[in-house]
Amino acid sequence: MKKRTSPMKGDIKHLDYKDVTLLRKFTTYFYKIKPRYYSGAGLRQQKMISQAIKRARFMALIPYVRS
Repeated sequence: MKKRTSPMKGDIKHLDYKDVTLLRKFTTYFYKIKPRYYSGAGLRQQKMISQAIKRARFMALIPYVRS
């Protein structure tokens, strides 16, 4: 069985919500947040990713749904 590597290299303490290109990698075609078993992120990283995506949605950098 092959061990999965983390999509974000190193120990990241803060994920910026303004980095839209990185956040788009963790959303689906309909802009839903990908779960951990698809994204390959750890628990702490997944929480930071989801928080950053939610902040970017609130600031209108990423849409909530596909229109």
